[in-house]
Amino acid sequence: MSIPSIHATTLKTWLHDGAEIALFDVREAGEFGEGHLFLATPVPYSRLEVEAVRLAPRRDVRLVVTDADGGALATLAARRLADLGYTNVHVLEGGNAAWQTAGFALFQGVNVPSKTFGELAELAYQTPHITAGELAAWQREHKRHVLLDGRTVAEYRRMTIPGAVSCPNGELALRAPALIPDDDTPVVVNCAGRTRSIIGAQTLRNLGLRNPIYALENGTQGWQLHGLVLEHGADRRYPDTIDVPARRRAQEAVTELSRRFAVPSVTAADVRAERQRGARTVFLLDVRTAEAFARGSLPGAVHAPGGQLLQATDQYVGVRGARLIVFDDDGIRAPVIVSWLRQMGHDAVVLDGGLSEANAAALVQRDAAWQPPALSGIDAAALHNGLPHGQTQVFDLRGSAAYRAGHIPGARWATRRQLAGVRGVHVVLVDDDPAVSALAAVDVREHGAASVQRLDGGIPAWHAAGYPLEATPALPTDAERIDYLFFVHDRHDGNLDAARGYLAWEVGLVAQLDAQERAAFKPGLPAHARAASEANEVEAQ
Repeated sequence: MSIPSIHATTLKTWLHDGAEIALFDVREAGEFGEGHLFLATPVPYSRLEVEAVRLAPRRDVRLVVTDADGGALATLAARRLADLGYTNVHVLEGGNAAWQTAGFALFQGVNVPSKTFGELAELAYQTPHITAGELAAWQREHKRHVLLDGRTVAEYRRMTIPGAVSCPNGELALRAPALIPDDDTPVVVNCAGRTRSIIGAQTLRNLGLRNPIYALENGTQGWQLHGLVLEHGADRRYPDTIDVPARRRAQEAVTELSRRFAVPSVTAADVRAERQRGARTVFLLDVRTAEAFARGSLPGAVHAPGGQLLQATDQYVGVRGARLIVFDDDGIRAPVIVSWLRQMGHDAVVLDGGLSEANAAALVQRDAAWQPPALSGIDAAALHNGLPHGQTQVFDLRGSAAYRAGHIPGARWATRRQLAGVRGVHVVLVDDDPAVSALAAVDVREHGAASVQRLDGGIPAWHAAGYPLEATPALPTDAERIDYLFFVHDRHDGNLDAARGYLAWEVGLVAQLDAQERAAFKPGLPAHARAASEANEVEAQ
């Protein structure tokens, strides 16, 4: 099967021509984070087909695959996508290296467009900030304030600033009125670094709160760099129920925000018609909490908690120029998220009626979600008994950190693309997600293995059967850990040098943008709203 290739200059044109495009970098997470195209979506080959259908659900979307050099990996991934039914797949000729040779920049890190937007939003809005030292002084002096941690609840529990209350950014519009006692108390929003601190604080400002509102400069990392101690295992969090007065205040604030930011909406009939036309990619995004989503959502909806959808948009949406339909169950959170997504350059709208029975009936889908073919299993006892006879090779497909901590003796750590050399061998795959083994089995069979199975129940089942695990803290070596991005992860383990490097990276993102990349973002009020605001100011004078 021949896959067409395109030149870097052609791809650059495609990325900014306004038509839909998906750009998949198919290397593993560590490789991707060391340098990638600004608008590339990380879709590691180890999870390619599963992630592709989630991130680019329309099979005729214009899709470009890239890797380090446009070589065997990109070509193989493109072939897998074509086999899956994608009809408009291309490979970037020469990959990321050719992109650089053509004079275009590569970016380190993850969630780069979202992170960059946070920096641009701070510049556009001049969002006030407070330093860790200033906040610590407030705490010593018992100065009244509210400190809100805008990350996920899990991140908050892992480590937070003493006194902080967990309220993910996507919940601020609904829950903040219940957490802030009056209009005079200063409010500080923090995250681990910069982005969610800025977006959270500016969300409250955009909602029209009269309080003094600040982003905590550099978040928990800034706190540690100031020599201050973080709290672990905290359980202070937003209230699950909101009383009528607080809900009314929230609704009034969001109504005004929607007017000022010209937040558009569509009906379920509009969404159904757009799906039926099939000319555009449509994402239906439920921005409520995980608990609420688990109780039920609209057919075909994806859980994309609002704060994370803004913080890591490329984890939910893999098609630039797609139509993003955002909803909740109260009409309070979705408009705020849409106001930000539109500033990020996305065609985002609110679904009228949100999570209503009428919408559920109108959006019912009959097509089942794609799943990889199931892989036959082997139980722990059978695998254990077969190992001493040398008949079986075990590959551990879990993350390298999990492998280091404990794996089946004799098992080799590998990613999907590292499964060669198995001709005539009986292969057993160990995973923490059956889909990973199911996809890897395709490659194992192509390489001529005698058979391939997955360990039923994975490592927990092996351990529960009483069989030993082997820890290898230095294997795979750091150089071999292509699934792990050190400068992103090590900062959370008390590595202050990593924290300094990460913060410098965030601040430096804007300077790396070219004119077209920067023009994709539109932070601030829409142009007509700014004009009206300026006219009102002149009239008031």
